[in-house]
Amino acid sequence: MSDESDEADFNEANSDAVRQAAEALEDARSRLASVPAEVVVTNHVMGLYELAAIHLSSDPVDLVSAALAIDAVGCLVEGLGPRLGDEHQTMTDALANIRMAFVQVKAASGAAD
Repeated sequence: MSDESDEADFNEANSDAVRQAAEALEDARSRLASVPAEVVVTNHVMGLYELAAIHLSSDPVDLVSAALAIDAVGCLVEGLGPRLGDEHQTMTDALANIRMAFVQVKAASGAAD
């Protein structure tokens, strides 16, 4: 095979991959647009909650990263309030729980304020 033929095959394969990626992205965007925003935001809040929990349970504990994730949860839950929809109270309770867990882990680790 010639170098030109190899390059043409490479370009065609890349073109197909780019087209498929663009189609997949458009499909994902379409599906996401059909979901209520409060559901998507709540899902992200829970992801941040989980991130905080991971840092609180890591060895060694990463209080700085946990605090950042908890603060992000707080910004969303407290900042958006009832706009989070039906899950607002659940998110408020989750925020209180992860804050309590942070205080307990911090005390157990002997970290200073």
